[in-house]
Amino acid sequence: MTIKVRGLRWWMIGLLTLGTITNHLARSSLSIAAPTVMQHLHISLHQYGWITGAFLVMYPIGAPFTGYLMDRIGLRTGFLICGAMWSLICMAHGLVTGWVGLFVLRGALGFAESAFIPAGMRAAASWFPARERGIAAGAFNLGTSIGVIMAPPLIAWSILAYNWQAAFVVAGSLGLAWTVLWLAFYRHPDRHPALTAEEASYIDAGNDVDPTVPNETRSPIREILAQRNFWGIALPRFFADPVWGTLIYWMPLYLYQARGFDLKTIAMTAWLPFVAADLGCMMGGSLSGYLNRRFGTPLVDGKRMVFTLGALLMTAMAGVGLVRSPGAAVFLLCLGGFAHQTLSVTVISMSADLFPRREVGTVTGLAGFVAGIGNLCFTLLIGWFVGRIGYTPFFIALSLGDLIGAVFLWRLIGRTPSVPGTRERRPHELQPID
Repeated sequence: MTIKVRGLRWWMIGLLTLGTITNHLARSSLSIAAPTVMQHLHISLHQYGWITGAFLVMYPIGAPFTGYLMDRIGLRTGFLICGAMWSLICMAHGLVTGWVGLFVLRGALGFAESAFIPAGMRAAASWFPARERGIAAGAFNLGTSIGVIMAPPLIAWSILAYNWQAAFVVAGSLGLAWTVLWLAFYRHPDRHPALTAEEASYIDAGNDVDPTVPNETRSPIREILAQRNFWGIALPRFFADPVWGTLIYWMPLYLYQARGFDLKTIAMTAWLPFVAADLGCMMGGSLSGYLNRRFGTPLVDGKRMVFTLGALLMTAMAGVGLVRSPGAAVFLLCLGGFAHQTLSVTVISMSADLFPRREVGTVTGLAGFVAGIGNLCFTLLIGWFVGRIGYTPFFIALSLGDLIGAVFLWRLIGRTPSVPGTRERRPHELQPID
């Protein structure tokens, strides 16, 4: 007799969150180990710039491919393949003997790791009714901050206890362990033996499936790109994602160069914005649902409101370079992390609200490509800003990007029904692959 599990959808999103943690743990491993690796392999700063650039180039390129993969072969198999890839690639970092090997591996890692957002939204679209998808998106996005927070102590311990090669093996091994759990426990809700009938009905009743289009029909990518709703998601992400890249790649350097923090002080403070970001994940995911329950606000309109609120909070980051107190600067960076994740999870989860489930992975991946281009462009520009006129104008520009994104969000996305999820499933629809 199969054991039925109540609230199984939350266990499934928790399993995906574990995968997100291993994803960002592998991603952050090189930045933590960089001083040791660069010394042992005689890598210059110029060469290290090429190594980090390889990830930033391949990440947006990989997003459409991995998103399409989820939609074609299913989330269970597709995310399993990508998880195994990023884990093995991370472990292979310990085998390199020069910067060229790291350059190739970081590019491959960026391609494989681009799967986590398309996978997360595919899972949210399959396992959650429309009114809970924002919370689900916030839940799996928690793994991004947790992975970044876990990386420094784990990688540092591995290097001190063994060597720098072992650090990558340890990080990659955790990813491989997760793939075993994923393979063992994840199933699509239509095929999961532990799903109760009550929860299945609850999920199904809240899903909005277009009754005019059979489930086996998928829109060509060119048709997706021609839709205003797609650009209403993609362009705000273009302006929003550079904030996250700044916190991960540039914040420690800013604290060192502009605020005079030593390594110990950086270690004690640099994780704080990511804790604030975790709170933002849950705020962004739950607030739009609250507006729907309390005031009857359409879910997409509620998410646009939450995005706008986050964009307004983000303007406080303009003061990071202006305040005199280092503590105030760290506080504003924390507020930026909170605001970014508040608005980020809302716009990411809209792909499941505005597009059929059969296209969610593809749409999210294509939007991720646009977001990655924004992150890459901003990363290239920051060197020009800092080298010539300092950090202050950079933070001012960073603080205004989300306001531009909010304008696109309101102007491009069409009107939405006030009661989502009321459309019924056609009897002849095929079961989705997962």
